[in-house]
Amino acid sequence: MKSHAPVQQDIAVKLIPFIVGCALFMQMLDATVVATALPMMAVSLQSTPVRMNVAITSYLLAVAVFVPICGWAADRFGAKRLFLFAITLFALTSLTCALSWDLTSLTVSRFIQGIAGAMMVPVGRIIMLRTIPRNQILKATSFLSIPALLGPILGPPLGGFLVTYASWHWIFLINIPIAIIGITLVLRYVLEYRSEKKPRLDWLGFLLSGVGMATFVIGIEAIGNHTHGYLYPLLLLTTGLICTLLYIRHARRHPEPIIDLSLLKIPTFSAAVIGGNMTRLSVGAMPFLLTLLFQVGFGYSALASGMITFSMAIGSLMMKFIATAVFGRWGFRKVLLINGTLTGLMTITNAFFIESTPVLLMGTVLLVGGFFRSLQFTGVNSLAFADIEPEQMSQASSFSATAQQIGISLGMGIATVTLDLSMQFRGASHVSIDDIHTGFWVIGLLSIVAAYWFYKLDPKAGEGITVHKERKNRVRFKRRRKSVTISDRQSQAKPARTGNIKL
Repeated sequence: MKSHAPVQQDIAVKLIPFIVGCALFMQMLDATVVATALPMMAVSLQSTPVRMNVAITSYLLAVAVFVPICGWAADRFGAKRLFLFAITLFALTSLTCALSWDLTSLTVSRFIQGIAGAMMVPVGRIIMLRTIPRNQILKATSFLSIPALLGPILGPPLGGFLVTYASWHWIFLINIPIAIIGITLVLRYVLEYRSEKKPRLDWLGFLLSGVGMATFVIGIEAIGNHTHGYLYPLLLLTTGLICTLLYIRHARRHPEPIIDLSLLKIPTFSAAVIGGNMTRLSVGAMPFLLTLLFQVGFGYSALASGMITFSMAIGSLMMKFIATAVFGRWGFRKVLLINGTLTGLMTITNAFFIESTPVLLMGTVLLVGGFFRSLQFTGVNSLAFADIEPEQMSQASSFSATAQQIGISLGMGIATVTLDLSMQFRGASHVSIDDIHTGFWVIGLLSIVAAYWFYKLDPKAGEGITVHKERKNRVRFKRRRKSVTISDRQSQAKPARTGNIKL
């Protein structure tokens, strides 16, 4: 029995990034795929596409409110138990979404599904960070970054395909087999992790952070809808800002705040959260801007647009094979600084697409951009936990997940506001290609500005989570092996020479 334990643990180390990646893919896909199916869902549920938008808002609202609490819940109830509960709840609510008979039942199901989605990925990341050796975190994160990028890219075309050739119910039903596989693997390979200390819930912090996140997400979403003018979103964003400031004041005084702001004193965590989030704006903005450019600007079909943007996913997949070697060879500071700038420049390159641009050229640019963007996210997601102590993992995972949610929502909001301001500057009422090009410029420049936080990093930052030292040892081993071979050849040659002398 004991002889099999190390083997099973080795398998678990390899499978856990896959398990958490499946959960992340489900969450990211579900957050984007629904938008494509709203018109058909409206007909089936006897509603209108505008009113159906509440199904998206309710999900985002639940995620925003409950993400900060997942770290406390993992320490209180156990990470494995909570992860299993979240996956199971996500699968069950996917089923109830597919069985919804009206807008109210769908909205309730989507809200509960959002609670499950809020817990799945942060808790799964806690399990991964506590299971995988520190020097393998970069390799695991390179795998985990792929589904985060694939979800928003695959969501619209997959939703269009399912709606066209099946029915809208399948956009929810496809989650169930993925969840069953995840539950089976968790039960078999994941160990339980629970804090010895039973932390108390920071109720006031939860209230302030929840209201702040909720009003921020709804405010950003309201800007994109253009249904309430600017006063309503402004009031929501102002409320979110006030709650955030009150929470900062509260967190400085509370011994166990629900989001530990003192983590920002750790240079690697601070750079990853702030600089990484400025780069992460593109996750929310790029699918939105590219869809507008190809479908509204160039008149492409949804399928053609999805096939072109899919090249970004191919670039993301290619990154997985070299990320560990790149960071191990040049270090986090240099790679994030240079690659972050390249990521911003590749985003700006999209602003030069016009109707006569060859599809192959656009696909190539998006492929290269997807590669750089995925490499950047792999780096910042790994660097965030480079100097985090084991007892801080839950708090750090909650903090990081909350920041990522803000970054993605903010990217969509910045893109929308940029388009609106560009149209007002032109005195136009409809979006044009030039407006969309302006959006690419703004998002790209913000990604370049993020390089400032990576410039401030220590050159040796994150060295403990790479295989840099192992690579040096392998090089030294090869050199020793080579020198031994040479000496062997020399020793084999010596008897011949001495023999000739004796003769």
